[in-house]
Amino acid sequence: MGWWQLDADTLARSRFTLSPFAETFASLQLLHTGTGAHPGEEVWLRAHLPGYRALLAADPVIAQLVRAGLGTSWIADFLAPLPRDGEPLEETLARLRATDPAVARANLRVSLAGPLPAALERDDLPERASALMTYVWTETVRPHWERRRRILEADVVARTAQVSRGGWAAVLDSLKPGQTRWLGDNRLQVNVHEYPPFDISGAELVLMPVTTGRGWVSWERPERYALVYTCTGVLADHGARSTPAGISALLGPARAEVLVLLASPMSTSHLVAVTGHALGSVGRHLRVLLDAGLVERRRAGRSVLYERTAAGSVLVEASRRPDTYRS
Repeated sequence: MGWWQLDADTLARSRFTLSPFAETFASLQLLHTGTGAHPGEEVWLRAHLPGYRALLAADPVIAQLVRAGLGTSWIADFLAPLPRDGEPLEETLARLRATDPAVARANLRVSLAGPLPAALERDDLPERASALMTYVWTETVRPHWERRRRILEADVVARTAQVSRGGWAAVLDSLKPGQTRWLGDNRLQVNVHEYPPFDISGAELVLMPVTTGRGWVSWERPERYALVYTCTGVLADHGARSTPAGISALLGPARAEVLVLLASPMSTSHLVAVTGHALGSVGRHLRVLLDAGLVERRRAGRSVLYERTAAGSVLVEASRRPDTYRS
């Protein structure tokens, strides 16, 4: 397994951050696999996969670059530069374009675990990679970015609240189940691959959610390291989640949807972003659920978070029977 050694100060200073570039790279991963993890991703793929495949067919060099760069178990480092705080996407892409061609080819040999195809022995790979990422952003991510950003913000709020309740160990264990795990003795497992451990003590550690993909690790050694993870499934799986029919009949479909979503803490604005309901409607649903004792609210920094109470969870779970689901 791959793990990082870090000191208490590094963990205490670690923080969540959002990145349009990370979201774009995660979308490239999904386009590359061509198979969604849930119906929401399948809908997105049906809309964008034909155009992506047409792009690859028109430029076989980019097609080989993607296959080599995403590799089998290791991403070519130059393809996924670590975004800097507040850095516009264009600046991240500029850094990608500025990669030394020899470094790019060396990274690709590592991801392939072997020699490069003859078509990739060239100096314009960074420019082609940047053009590809620009296409993915412009055609498949930017039209949905505002909503995706709010979903990512909702995940960060929920994770931050989890830190305050259960500490960093619980959060790190839940980021990528089965892959990330707090091992104790200041060790963080970041994946299940047999790679040498890194000592990142004193470095900056950032945690980046994306709405799709499998996540990855990124760095600018020795100063910055990032763990990219897929945000909470109920948030990422927009349009694919199921609300038990029984609770929908009892509370009404929209109010029941809000209650189901509040398995994790969310603010009013995040509920608006995730559900697509108007702010006033969400507020009215929350007031009814609060009065019924099915949700509770509390303040976390500048946000007011809502979450199901034990009674609300019992009601949701009691309604989950195989014959009562609707899509």
